[in-house]
Amino acid sequence: MLLVWLAFLVPFYVPGGVIPTSPSMSIGVKILKLQSFHTSFRNLSRWLRVAVKPGIEELTLRAPNGFRKEYMFPCSLLSDGVRNSIRYLDLFLCTFSPTAELGPLRSLTSLHLSQVRITGDELECLLSNSLALEKLKLSNCRGIICLRIPCELQRFSCLIIFSCMRLKLIESRAPNLSTLDLHGKPKLSLGEALQLKNLRMGQSNLLCYARTELPSIMPNLETLDLRSGAEVVNTPMLPTKFLCLKHLTIRLPGAFPGSNDYFSLVSFLDASPSLETLSLDVPMKAMDEDESIIRHSSDLRQMAEDQHRYLKNVKITGFISTKSLVELTCYILKNAVSLECLTLDTHCGSTLRCSDTDRIFRRCIPVGNSLRVKRRALVAIRKFIEDKVPAGVKLTVVEPCSRCH
Repeated sequence: MLLVWLAFLVPFYVPGGVIPTSPSMSIGVKILKLQSFHTSFRNLSRWLRVAVKPGIEELTLRAPNGFRKEYMFPCSLLSDGVRNSIRYLDLFLCTFSPTAELGPLRSLTSLHLSQVRITGDELECLLSNSLALEKLKLSNCRGIICLRIPCELQRFSCLIIFSCMRLKLIESRAPNLSTLDLHGKPKLSLGEALQLKNLRMGQSNLLCYARTELPSIMPNLETLDLRSGAEVVNTPMLPTKFLCLKHLTIRLPGAFPGSNDYFSLVSFLDASPSLETLSLDVPMKAMDEDESIIRHSSDLRQMAEDQHRYLKNVKITGFISTKSLVELTCYILKNAVSLECLTLDTHCGSTLRCSDTDRIFRRCIPVGNSLRVKRRALVAIRKFIEDKVPAGVKLTVVEPCSRCH
């Protein structure tokens, strides 16, 4: 029988801190979720000893905030029987210190650690004992400097790392790693990385690095999602290619220098002969009125024609009247011979709209001089883009909200 135990219900709110201790209560527990806010470390350990028994398959622990002291997750809970059955382990805000003596976790397929105090050596020891592991997610684990994933993890396919500030090196010898989601700047040593198909990266000054380094170290990428906080140089034109890339997303949430050239992103199109979809998210605050094509409507730059035969869908969110962005859009219309849909959204993708279903206040959130910027964008679309749209292409222009503006 499948039971779900939620610690935020009764156990940790019982007056006097009464904790059930009958071993019979844990019979049949396969999924245990403990989210404790108002209990002592001692009571939490008692609860875990009662509930974590052989046969459990999933354990999620949200330890209480001990301010100057963190909860020490008891490795003794992972007995032979527990190690044989547990498939999913998710720990938050605790210390976890596995050693070689822990023994193999034969069924563990997914491991999530968030704000967990663990060293790189301890994590490597745990991974070496988890040969069935398929997914590892690390968030704010600041004790890890080097992450090493052994070649014995034949099923390992997904690695997600977020805000591990001290992480300097990721070394993976897992032969079937196919998805990497990385926020930060560690050095990557991934072997041949021939199976890596999906990459999401977030860091500052990312675009130049991605265009320069990734084609050689990840030659078989099919999906690439780049989030760059700032760019100080333009993306260079290079001979290297993303031969298998089909889906490209570029998000630019941070402020950009006025000299940033969106037209340089043609480099990614030139490098991706199999590209099918392109999504570009432009920050509204990147708009400099002096860069508007409306003020500087001289001839648009041209590049040598290079037909992109597979590009069908393009969306630019936060479209503005910056000349280089208009030039990029016109280049796509001219060279994407199979283009079906072009969407130019004048709303900044990082701000909330009144139509969002989870909004409390049904008003669009303004961003600086956003209304004036959006109106300039509409003028630029009508004057420089609409007449260049081929007959077979559907142009969708998302205008400012008529209700809020």
